[in-house]
Amino acid sequence: MHSKTRDPSRPLVLAGASGGALDRFRALTDLAQHPEIDVIVGDWMSEANMTVRGAERRALLKAAQSNRTQPNGFAYGGSAALYLSNSKDAYDPYFLEQLEPALPHLAKNGIRLACNAGGSNPGGLTEAVREIIAKQGLDLKVAWIEGDDVSEVVLDLFAKGEKFPSLPTGEDLEDWGFDPICAQCYLGGTGIARAFEAGADIILCGRISDASACVAACMWWYGWTRENNIDELAGALIAGHCTECSTYITGGCYSAFKSFNKKYTDLAFPIAYIESNGEFELTMEEGKDGEMSVGTVSTQLLYEIQGPLYYNSDVVAKFEGVKVTQVGKNRVRVSGVKGLPPPPTTKVGITADGGYRAEFHYYLTGLDIKEKAEMIELQTKALMGKEIEKLHCLTFTWAGTVPEDPQTQDEATVDFRIFAQSRDPDVLKSDKFAAWCKSNILQSYPGGTPNTDIRQSVGKPYFEYWVTLLPQSLIQETVHLPDGTIVDMPAPTLTKVYPRQQPSYDTKDPKPLDSFGPTTRAPLGYVVMGRSGDKSSDANVGFFVRQDDEWDWLRSLLSIDKIKELLGREYVGKPIDRFEIPGIRAVHFLLWDHLDRGYNSSSKFDSLGKNVVEYLRAKYVDVPNKFLERGRI
Repeated sequence: MHSKTRDPSRPLVLAGASGGALDRFRALTDLAQHPEIDVIVGDWMSEANMTVRGAERRALLKAAQSNRTQPNGFAYGGSAALYLSNSKDAYDPYFLEQLEPALPHLAKNGIRLACNAGGSNPGGLTEAVREIIAKQGLDLKVAWIEGDDVSEVVLDLFAKGEKFPSLPTGEDLEDWGFDPICAQCYLGGTGIARAFEAGADIILCGRISDASACVAACMWWYGWTRENNIDELAGALIAGHCTECSTYITGGCYSAFKSFNKKYTDLAFPIAYIESNGEFELTMEEGKDGEMSVGTVSTQLLYEIQGPLYYNSDVVAKFEGVKVTQVGKNRVRVSGVKGLPPPPTTKVGITADGGYRAEFHYYLTGLDIKEKAEMIELQTKALMGKEIEKLHCLTFTWAGTVPEDPQTQDEATVDFRIFAQSRDPDVLKSDKFAAWCKSNILQSYPGGTPNTDIRQSVGKPYFEYWVTLLPQSLIQETVHLPDGTIVDMPAPTLTKVYPRQQPSYDTKDPKPLDSFGPTTRAPLGYVVMGRSGDKSSDANVGFFVRQDDEWDWLRSLLSIDKIKELLGREYVGKPIDRFEIPGIRAVHFLLWDHLDRGYNSSSKFDSLGKNVVEYLRAKYVDVPNKFLERGRI
């Protein structure tokens, strides 16, 4: 069966099959067996694997320039494009295993697929996919998108003096202290839409933005353009945001997860019905765990956003007017989204070799945890001597606390982590860093016990990651259509320049906190749900409540100063932004540069920012008794 032709007289039915590398493999095959679905999208990339894939691409290009031959004896003659297209590196290593069993169902039901599993080598992935299709005897047309690799452009501009200020910190790239090796920008959806128009069944991309595949599907389905359908595209962008992380929107990372009564081993994947005005309804696979509710949708809406404006290469969506309504069992309607023209720039991630990192763990038990930790730290630093100067990052952190009158030894034990990074690999070898950490065992604290698996104490390479902006006009996006035609995609012509600082404000008409009646000191999370995440080294955290009177209390309670107070020692003086989404009774905060450089290089346990909200929900505040009487979340 050929893929379905577009039918703008009815909603586009789109499903989200992956929220990242190693999401559950069943999704593609199971969703492909739903004939009502028109398009499946999926996200296989993150800031974590962008660095890895980019470095793999760099290695492949070096091999091509060296005129090497593959084991089969085929010489590439220095052709980088030819070398990449015949390589099995620099794209998602698990995607083919997920795709292969789904292909017959995609073909049978005429469902199209668009995703970013191409990593830094979508051409190579395309060739591998075409081989599998041919082996199965299927008639599926594959297209691919390139242009997200902007290494040459960025490195050339940097050499000529371009500052490339960091989005989280405002610092210039020249002050980073690391040498950039590659750069990858976020593409929009117009190239994918063009491939759909040309009859492509499967479209493989590199670093498109997370929601761009959904935006592209709507462009194709309804004939929307960046110039004439701004509000509609903004709705599609939010639909993409809702479906991009798969089961996050059906119960993953959901504050009210206990309400599932332990039926959460196989959460359903989401399905969106996107209408011609940009509004949409969300549902999910039948017969699976989880739910599609106002609560789960609000949770995902608050994830990894940075202010009231949600930027994309094709459009900007405004969050403040979003409304979420339960319209049926496991069915939610999202409306009220308005749009603005896209910025003339797009986000670009720059990768550098950071050096090496290692860590060593001790277990501290019982009394005097602080003093025991101090003892190990002083002893370890003494053994390091002057070599400590070769470490550009060294932290000593204990995780957990011992309760009063513990009932088990494990309950009375905390983890003590020694973490180090260095550009000198010799410093983090087993005869140095590992030896410094473990040689104190016989003179250590009472009960001194290390983790017996010390493999982490040997240095391993890591990457540093720098996020900045690049003009879209400098990007050479091209679409490789199934018939071999290559089409250049232009940058948007209708754009709007936005300041780095998004609107930020405390609530405009706070209610007196004593007007809500008697209170009890209790954890905020007893009555408040939330979600947090990361973008580079920024952490975002959003809170929402169940009832309107709770909303008046929440927005009045959670000011910027209150969040600083609740953060306690976690607040290190960096800026904090705040805005509100009344339609989901939510208050959102952006904690600038909170995560120590971000996932790739962070020395923190919470390198993804996902536990910031869980920490804050555990903090005690004065909670109105009438809210507590409604039941704990």
